Amino acid sequence: MAGLTSMRNIGREMARKLTAVGIDSPEKLMEEGTKQAFFKLKETFPNVCLVHLYVLEGAITDQEYNRLPEETKKDLKTFSDFLKGGRV
Repeated sequence: MAGLTSMRNIGREMARKLTAVGIDSPEKLMEEGTKQAFFKLKETFPNVCLVHLYVLEGAITDQEYNRLPEETKKDLKTFSDFLKGGRV
């Protein structure tokens, strides 16, 4: 089983945070999905931001986080704003 850092965009610090919330493998991250994994991170690490959400999506879809399609980024931003209690 490969470690989280074998995934695109996932460094040691992100892997540490994911492991802290019970996501300790690429398989578990993919099983949780981007939004659920981010929600878990946000509960434990309130300072995670939209970029973290993009990083998770990029890891799961095997893309650089800064090259996600605009529609995907828009959807993820709406989700992030919802979690912050912002307007959707």
